[in-house]
Amino acid sequence: MAKVTFKSINNLAIPATIAGIAEPLLSITDTAIVGNIPVDGLESLAAAGIVGSFLSMLIWILGQTRSAISAIISQYLGAGRLEEVKTLPAQAIFLNIGLSILVLLSTIFIVEEIFELLNASGKILDFCISYYAIRVWGFPLTLFVFAVMGIFRGLQNTYFPMLIALVGALLNVVLDFILVYGIEGWLSPMYLEGAAWASLISQMIMAIMAFVLLLWKTDISLKLRLPLHTELGRLVIMSLNLFVRALALNTALILAVREATDLGPRYIGAHTIAINLWLFSAFFIDGYGAAGNIMGGRLLGAKDYDGLWSLARKIISYGMLVSFVLVAVGFLFYRPIGYLFSKEPEVLHAFFAIFFIVLIGLPINTVAFVFDGVFKGMGEMKYLRNTLLVATFLGFVPLLFLGKYLNWGLYGIWVAFTVWMAIRGGALVWKFRRKFLPLLQNT
Repeated sequence: MAKVTFKSINNLAIPATIAGIAEPLLSITDTAIVGNIPVDGLESLAAAGIVGSFLSMLIWILGQTRSAISAIISQYLGAGRLEEVKTLPAQAIFLNIGLSILVLLSTIFIVEEIFELLNASGKILDFCISYYAIRVWGFPLTLFVFAVMGIFRGLQNTYFPMLIALVGALLNVVLDFILVYGIEGWLSPMYLEGAAWASLISQMIMAIMAFVLLLWKTDISLKLRLPLHTELGRLVIMSLNLFVRALALNTALILAVREATDLGPRYIGAHTIAINLWLFSAFFIDGYGAAGNIMGGRLLGAKDYDGLWSLARKIISYGMLVSFVLVAVGFLFYRPIGYLFSKEPEVLHAFFAIFFIVLIGLPINTVAFVFDGVFKGMGEMKYLRNTLLVATFLGFVPLLFLGKYLNWGLYGIWVAFTVWMAIRGGALVWKFRRKFLPLLQNT
């Protein structure tokens, strides 16, 4: 049976953390650089925030195959039956990319209406459309990379996903500076469109790296073979449950963007900074959730309930430590963090007023993210779906509109986020104890 130790957990969690923060780092880089554009900087920041939120929604909704692939492969690995599942990944990847292309083509023709629904108008709407027209082509590439990362995770390998993500993030930073601000005498500044091209080129390089590493470093083939694997049905059901879960999750994120946009440009600018920092910290903490995902599936496949219980206790402890460090850093550099993203006094004033809520919510987020990873590894996608539906529609949405009614502004949005995460984490802890404590006592 696999040993659950500090070393075994962190061998997976640390590379997973580095890989995980690469995606929000792309958005944070765009936010920081776009927020300092000398021409129409406020409108550019607002547009980047609106488009980034919408693309994140699409990626999270259709990117759930990553968790399903990882769960199934890790369970077969734990049971010593890996050979039986080697044709599944290619079938799952082709299914996922096909869906992504369908969604991409369907949004191109109604893009203006989509951003109008998010309360974008005037110059901000024009910027949204031009930014999205470039960024959207990276959507299928990102989903392919996500699926390959899921395969590596199932094989208990977080090093290659880290390598792919690091190269993509660093390349994006370099290209952002070159394309947004230009090079005097060589390249004219492209401003917001330059940020979009930087992200797209980075996503292309990441996809190429993922393809090459999968072919060279694993026995997994990307050649589509028939008949369909018997586990494809379970993978589709898992993905559908996570699909519904992601819809609920993104309902909260998109409603928050819509309400912040409705408050005015300074508020959507402040919210854009706050949500990017929230997502950055989420993926930072989620490294231990990834370790729970990877090791949890393998321990469940081996029916090692004692190891599973030990895993949950240890990763929540390590995750909490990381979250408290992030809280301390956030309060210590409270104002400098804001100045990294914008020089607009109106935006900064609105951001500083709510940043403390983001910070004090991080330990609550840790519980939700860590157990979310464990439940994904165990294949408990139905319960994850139901938890998100309850947290969103009985917690977040009522509080969001109560805050709007009481004129709480951005405060109301971020209080709703905090309660939303508390419901998610509490429900997962309760279910885990209820299901596995009796099994532990019987071993």
